[in-house]
Amino acid sequence: MTLSLNDPYLKRQIIMDHYENPRNKSLVDDPRYLQVNMNSESCIDDFNIQILVQDQKIMDFRFDGVGCTISTASLSILSELVKGKSIDEAYALIENYEKMLQETSFDEDLLQEAVVFKDVSKQANRIKCAMIGYQGLKELLQQLRGENK
Repeated sequence: MTLSLNDPYLKRQIIMDHYENPRNKSLVDDPRYLQVNMNSESCIDDFNIQILVQDQKIMDFRFDGVGCTISTASLSILSELVKGKSIDEAYALIENYEKMLQETSFDEDLLQEAVVFKDVSKQANRIKCAMIGYQGLKELLQQLRGENK
């Protein structure tokens, strides 16, 4: 799905839907899940993020905590995007998202609904909010790679 980056109303609707009805917003008590806490000193954001990886694929992504509209919606969208992806595909998604927020060339199709955060790059104080979930996922994947060495 390619989302029009030129329709601010549609982008706002998507962000608000994921903020008001976040997907995968609950944690599980399962030792197979890796977990990390991510918080921001510049915003209310404070989330626990969990992933379940089996056979080098992300089978589940969950989160819980409190956060602003941008961070909560970003985590909700990310939770849907990464399920079923390989570790390498998840790294590619993170890298592509970072490129978008750095205003460099990126693949809109790879990001799907996450393209709604493209304009966040114009508000430097919101970039951390938009990145908190992606940074958390990156930390979890790095933990996983460390365990597999």
